[in-house]
Amino acid sequence: MAHWMNLGQQFKVNAKRHADKPALKDQGRSFTYAETNRRVNRLAHGLMGLGLFKGDKVAVFMDNCIEIIELYLATAKTGIIIVPINFRLVGPEVEYIVNNADAKAMVVQDQFTGVIDPIKTNLANIPAHHYVVVGEEADGYNAYETFIAGNPDDEPDAAVAPADTWILMYTSGTTGKPKGVIRSHESHIAFYLINGLDMGFNDHDYCLNVMPLCHINSTFYTFLFLYLGGSVYVHPALAFRAPEVLRIVEAERITFISLIPTHYNLILNVDEKDRRRDVGSIRKLLCSSAPVRRKMKREIIDFFPNAELYEGYGSTEAGSVTVLKPEDQMTKTGSIGRELLGTDFIKILDDRGNAVPTGEVGEIYSCGPTLFDEYYKLPEKTAASFKGDWFSAGDMGMRDENGYYYIVDRKDNMIITGGENVYPSEVEEAVGSHECVFDCACIGLPDEKWGEKIVAVVTLKEGIDGSSVSEADIQACCRERLAGYKRPKEVIFIKNDEMPRTTTGKILHRKLKDRYENSN
Repeated sequence: MAHWMNLGQQFKVNAKRHADKPALKDQGRSFTYAETNRRVNRLAHGLMGLGLFKGDKVAVFMDNCIEIIELYLATAKTGIIIVPINFRLVGPEVEYIVNNADAKAMVVQDQFTGVIDPIKTNLANIPAHHYVVVGEEADGYNAYETFIAGNPDDEPDAAVAPADTWILMYTSGTTGKPKGVIRSHESHIAFYLINGLDMGFNDHDYCLNVMPLCHINSTFYTFLFLYLGGSVYVHPALAFRAPEVLRIVEAERITFISLIPTHYNLILNVDEKDRRRDVGSIRKLLCSSAPVRRKMKREIIDFFPNAELYEGYGSTEAGSVTVLKPEDQMTKTGSIGRELLGTDFIKILDDRGNAVPTGEVGEIYSCGPTLFDEYYKLPEKTAASFKGDWFSAGDMGMRDENGYYYIVDRKDNMIITGGENVYPSEVEEAVGSHECVFDCACIGLPDEKWGEKIVAVVTLKEGIDGSSVSEADIQACCRERLAGYKRPKEVIFIKNDEMPRTTTGKILHRKLKDRYENSN
């Protein structure tokens, strides 16, 4: 039966169609399509040489680099499932994901071996010789280049179907434990084709990859260009510096970047020398993960004079749901746009599952071709997130009379800080582990740099003198348990009777948020 080719299969074709064209480039290297395809095939044979085959999982703990893209491509060709882990996580967080995913091998970037080494003995399913390191050699790891060298560079013999799982991507959950999101090849193929057409991309485009490749955004908006036959410049997410990004845009003649509002804010505040960089090659920009204020939109449009600005809405589970197009940026400020081309898969429902009238608020449900399959090992969580075939990420929104959608609130009080999704319950658990803390609520407050900053509102146990517990004490407690982006940027101490609660004792996060937003 004929079907669309996945990324790995299409890359094989592109290696013939665009053999001598640059596919991947970084600060010191450049590989053509033909060269990349040979490296990917050697990597695929190396993974299979470890005894990994279709359906087995390989975890990757890496910042953006050419090698992580090669891993995505190799798994797409073999049917092996890739498990990308956020490189900002600390040891216990990584350990939970690797074990929950049943990963049988792991590829680690050299700068992160210090996170992995202490937990190796707890990673039950990974044999000692199944660790690979990218970069400097390290004891207990196979060196990446040695690992792929000498392997055949012919195409791996594997039957991979569109409906097969490609990515198991973990996202934070309201319980504090991340959930594994099962994503198929066909959900990504649908994105590449729909967005390629809807946003007007082609094989002449040159993408600068800045967003972390452990996030859904990059597996969409980076690999789209490799699917179409364009080029990708890979830049480490941890090394984001606005002047350097602008230098790359000018030197490489980049045509597309996907960024979050925090990135744009940094770019808009560079000094005069960097403002004079020639960024005229940029023809399209994407902003996602958080709303963009009208003033910033105007500044972005002025800074990139030849670019069209798009905003996208979606989630790890739903994939891509809506897009706000360039012509609507100034007239529909605050909107997440309308359905993507070829789709009509959005409902706004009340608590009983009934559609709400235009202009009224309800929960946003979607059912599009980029939707995930299910949560890994969590059938009850999967069922609770769906009404029939319709999925909700928990966002509350409305639809106006012209068919444009708006996010009104996040049902579970999720905080978006620097483009990262953080659920208060996870932070509250860490803060609450301090021996003096009685209760805690974490909220997101507006922040110029991060979009939202995490603020912990803390009450102390009876008899504890407030002067004996400091913000630094709470921060130190969190440092051992949470990745840096999840830690509170501010701690506010209040009395127990000042904590707003329901009659059943549940803390009212919204009232706290309103209180401190209004006091700033």
